Amino acid sequence: MKQPSTATRALVTSIVVLVALVLVGWKFWDYQYHPWTRNGRVMAQVIQITPRVSGQLVQLPIVDNQFVHAGDLLFEIDPRTFQSTLDGARGILAETIDEIEALTAQVEATAKTIEQTEAQIRWARQQVKGKTARMVDYQAQLERCTRLVKTGAASEERYDQAVADVIHAEALVEATHADLARAEATKLQAEADLARDLANRDSLDEANARLRTAKARVHSAELELEFTEVRAPVDGYVTHLDLRLGDQAVANRPALALVDVHSYWVYGYFKELYVGRMQVGDRAVVTLMSHPDTPLEGRVTGRGWGVFQVDGSTAQQLLPKIEATYVWIRQPQRVPTRIEFDTLPEGVDLVVGATATVQVMIGTARTGDQASLAAEPRTLR
Repeated sequence: MKQPSTATRALVTSIVVLVALVLVGWKFWDYQYHPWTRNGRVMAQVIQITPRVSGQLVQLPIVDNQFVHAGDLLFEIDPRTFQSTLDGARGILAETIDEIEALTAQVEATAKTIEQTEAQIRWARQQVKGKTARMVDYQAQLERCTRLVKTGAASEERYDQAVADVIHAEALVEATHADLARAEATKLQAEADLARDLANRDSLDEANARLRTAKARVHSAELELEFTEVRAPVDGYVTHLDLRLGDQAVANRPALALVDVHSYWVYGYFKELYVGRMQVGDRAVVTLMSHPDTPLEGRVTGRGWGVFQVDGSTAQQLLPKIEATYVWIRQPQRVPTRIEFDTLPEGVDLVVGATATVQVMIGTARTGDQASLAAEPRTLR
């Protein structure tokens, strides 16, 4: 068999090398504008279900990994203690309202007392005025009688009567002054009582401090009773359920986790060389390891603005911790890029923490490219 000539072999080799260079160049260009990473993770909002009150579990209608709708009962804490507290708070509120109504009647009675006292003061002042005028008249008569006695024009009996009249008139004036003082003191006391009763009563609305306090206690007791029923805040899957009937739930201590099924996204950890050119809205294709032949289309919705640095963290004696490195090539950091989905294909169930391959089509947010996307080849996963 005739062997190919040297020229032929050189031509074939050149063609193979040229094709290889073209393929390498095309792949390099594709990677520059369609960067991909196998370092992708499925994420979701995981809600820690934490009871607001403490108590024994009396209902537990769920099992681990169960799907629940928003508003479904997850578990119930024994409500009897909280119902008793609510009944007591309502009783205190009723007593407070009764006291306020009684104070209202007392305020009206005190106001009438003040009106009566003011009438007594007016009468006493008139009496003082009249008695004083009569006393002045008797004093003038005594002065005339004194002069007449000295000249013999009046008898001693007339003089003695004039003196007695003055003494009696002065006593009456003093008595009326005392009546006026008592009436004024009564009015002052009634006004003080009225001010106190008004301060205690205020009104039957929210202006009354004691009423607000009683209502607040009732509202707080109602909330605590409501908190005995712990319900799902979102649609999701029950995770890490480690409760049994009769267990003691502790307030503000997480009891289970709930994965929000409407919050899934994927973090693709791309090299920092490429994230600067990515824009919000760029199309992305996500290939799950669990569904290798079903590409998921998503869009870039954001990227991380910080990653933790080991070098520079605080070590012993509050000195920075710096790791010695002996590499010739600087390793770029990985920056999380967030990919969200509009819809998911039938039969694809996302699992938090699952592995994914992520590819981003840079520039599609600007160009509006709607070309179909394909799953990454298996060799790239």
